[in-house]
Amino acid sequence: MAKRYTAWWQYAMAVVVLLSAGGFIAWDLRPPPPPPKAVAPPPPEVRVAGQPLTLDGDPVADALDLVRRYARAPIELTFPGSEPRQLVPAALEAEIDRQRMAEFIKAVRDPESAVRRRYEERRSETPEAVIAVPLPVRIDAKKSVEALLQMKDEVDRVASSAAVDLDKKTLIPEQEGFRLDVYATAARLEAAVRRGETKVAAVGEVIAPRLRTSQLGDVKFDHVLGYFETRYNKSSRYRDRTFNLRLAASRLDGTVLLPGEEFDFNDTVGPRDEANGYRVAPVIAQGELVDGIGGGTCQISGTLHGAVFFAGLKVIERAPHTRPSSYIQLGMDAAVAYPAINFRVKNNFPFPVVLHEVVKDGRVRAEVLGPERERTVSFFRRVDEAIPFEVEERETEDLPKGEKVLSQRGVPGFVATVFRLVRDGRHAIRTKTKTRYPPTTQIVLVGTGPKKAKGKVKRDRSLEYTADEYLVITQGPEIPGDEEKPTPGGGTSYNRIRGKTGNAGWQKKQGMPVFDDEDEEEE
Repeated sequence: MAKRYTAWWQYAMAVVVLLSAGGFIAWDLRPPPPPPKAVAPPPPEVRVAGQPLTLDGDPVADALDLVRRYARAPIELTFPGSEPRQLVPAALEAEIDRQRMAEFIKAVRDPESAVRRRYEERRSETPEAVIAVPLPVRIDAKKSVEALLQMKDEVDRVASSAAVDLDKKTLIPEQEGFRLDVYATAARLEAAVRRGETKVAAVGEVIAPRLRTSQLGDVKFDHVLGYFETRYNKSSRYRDRTFNLRLAASRLDGTVLLPGEEFDFNDTVGPRDEANGYRVAPVIAQGELVDGIGGGTCQISGTLHGAVFFAGLKVIERAPHTRPSSYIQLGMDAAVAYPAINFRVKNNFPFPVVLHEVVKDGRVRAEVLGPERERTVSFFRRVDEAIPFEVEERETEDLPKGEKVLSQRGVPGFVATVFRLVRDGRHAIRTKTKTRYPPTTQIVLVGTGPKKAKGKVKRDRSLEYTADEYLVITQGPEIPGDEEKPTPGGGTSYNRIRGKTGNAGWQKKQGMPVFDDEDEEEE
């Protein structure tokens, strides 16, 4: 009886409903419902070279087709300050690893693969996540480097400083330079191809300009502080040399020098080569006139040297030629040869100056521009010594036996002293330099051929070189200028004493060898 009562009580307690002050509590002992069936995740979004790829059908073939399309399309290379260029991977002998592509697509289709698990983890945080298939494309390294080296010639540029357009009286803004790093760009290009990118930023060094427009302030260039002129031959025979003159002058024209700043001719004008537009014209090499790229550039530097000399600027570096030049006075020339021989000047004024040089109507004129001129500058030159030249005879079958032709006229060597006197009000500063020119060998061609020999031989038709033994040139605001073409800032006066070296025939008087057709020429 007691056991039956206990069982009944347990049952009653399981189903009893207890009333309480505000309601009731009930226990439901029915079994729980079955768990819901698992819902399969949506298929991943897959892209190949930025294009969608479906995993139905034959995704490997579809993916390879997308890779081939990408390899045939151009990739844009961008450069700072230059127009973009294009390269086509297929033109760089791109190769596709089909096996690797097939294995990756297989992993994408497998929900249990590591690729899919990583993707699901990303999608849980970023619903718009996609699987970007890495392109199994390899471009030929040699081909890409060759293509970039060719491109380098087009995109490399020197930095150009802010300058003055003297015709328009306006400032020309600066431009940054650029130097392409071929091998770093090739590596970046290869990585971009594997990611299927269509635009790549080239790797290189951005070169800052020496001077920016913000540094110029209120530059004044309405007065000539110093000037100098030389002549050039306008005939068509010298058109390439004239072209070089104009090109070199244009590279430095309008250059602004701040107080204390240096002007570097080679840095400003740049290399004298075909890549920079220069042509073949006669140059002086080891005392001989030979054809060379950029012939005539020394006349631009020499004329500029005359202008800065009379402006009173400080000459930091200047070298004479290996023989005197016919276009400029002995001691005033300034030889340049990129990159070994240079001409450098420092602005020792407390204000900016502007360099101006033009080539026109048979004259090269260089000017240093700034505010009103106050200095008077004198050039004094004395020839201290004349050094005899040697004579060399060279046999040639292009002339009849015994016939002689002057191939290169000898030029004596000179040792000269140059003084510069700069007068600024009550103050005067004198500097002294020694200039030495080695003698130039006289070359005579001697015929060894038959009587009818008429080969082309080089004939030197230049005249005997003469130089005033004493020469004084003064330039300043108190000196009257040319009435027809007045120069703001004053004119120029010349005083000369021909002495022992200034008259035609002086070499013969000094016991030097001469050639029969020698004529007179004055400096």
